Amino acid sequence: MNAYFSLLKAAERYMRVRKNDVHIPISFHYAMRLADAHPNADRDVVAAAIILHDIGWYSIDEDDIFKKGFQTENFLQSDVRYLHESEGVRLAGPLLRDLGYSDAFIGQVCTIIDGHDTRPFARSLEDELVRDADKLWRFTVTGVGIASGWFKQTPSHYCGRLATDVIPQLHRPESVAMAQADLAETRQMLCCDVI
Repeated sequence: MNAYFSLLKAAERYMRVRKNDVHIPISFHYAMRLADAHPNADRDVVAAAIILHDIGWYSIDEDDIFKKGFQTENFLQSDVRYLHESEGVRLAGPLLRDLGYSDAFIGQVCTIIDGHDTRPFARSLEDELVRDADKLWRFTVTGVGIASGWFKQTPSHYCGRLATDVIPQLHRPESVAMAQADLAETRQMLCCDVI
């Protein structure tokens, strides 16, 4: 993690929206676990992409984020979802360039950011790991506590959606195992069988 502190710090100013200052570090943890399980993946690309994947939300009105990006019927294809990806690419390029990353590296990271929520397929192993890590944080108590509010659902209902709607979207078997284990613990901690 220490190797990525300068990147985290450089991106911090873009994380003060939509609880990204919680979401991104938790997702980063999962991304590094998945990178450990896949030593053939480019760990640096995975780390940079997960740190920067949602910084584009910074450029969008917070009311629009929640009304258009989380509470519409087809929220995954909402305009603000596409906008946060393109804004993420716009912000990530100069940030990485200022830190001395190569154009080729920046291109790989931006390719993952662009479409990480809206594209129906992954373009690489690194993209799969980032997409999975982006979802895995939701299975934690913290993730359920935050995201159930975004979607205006009870934690119990949201946990049910994670099981039926999100687990099938995960790419890697390790991700599925992590999601199932975390969801079982979260359901128990939040007494989802009772309330």
